[in-house]
Amino acid sequence: MDYRQTPAIFIADATGLDFLNSEATPGGEAIDWISDGEGLLAWLSQAGLVPAEVLETMRNRYAPAELNEAAKKARELRSWFKDFARKRKGRPLVAEDLHELEPLNQLLRRDAQHREIVPKAADGGTTFELRVDRCWHSAESLLMPIAEALARLVCEEDFTHVKACEGPRCTLMFVDHTRRHARRWCSMALCGNRAKVAAHRKRIKEQRSD
Repeated sequence: MDYRQTPAIFIADATGLDFLNSEATPGGEAIDWISDGEGLLAWLSQAGLVPAEVLETMRNRYAPAELNEAAKKARELRSWFKDFARKRKGRPLVAEDLHELEPLNQLLRRDAQHREIVPKAADGGTTFELRVDRCWHSAESLLMPIAEALARLVCEEDFTHVKACEGPRCTLMFVDHTRRHARRWCSMALCGNRAKVAAHRKRIKEQRSD
């Protein structure tokens, strides 16, 4: 089945973790939204990481084989960082963790960005703003906004509150931004309601056996 037309899952409250969740098992069936180049373009569009006009330009400029190779590298990045995140979820990052992040820093160093002053429409006249633009010089450039999202996850989120869904077959991760940090499920629709139904059935079964 082609999952590229199926909306990806964005429940993590952090784009970096949403990227990790681009491979998931909703309903118990494995899905990979970036299994090829077209899947990568579709996921980047849904995530809002790359402007639509840039994605169309990349689609027209690069051969499917080049985009597929970029998707392969994205999956390798995802696998590596997922292992990093799962090992460290639930605790603060420490200085020693920086060494393990070197592959991400190496990717970030290849990013090409520039800043320019552009008009900003406002009530009463035109003002200016400083905009950051990325240079899309290769198919691999599609990895750069993903790398930035992962870096923001590391630098801006408290890994103490990074969690894995407690659903028995769920692989999704999220940042718990609730007031009491008591979030247990990726979402009520995907896993929370299933857990409630299972617990209810268990209670009924126990009552009948008494």
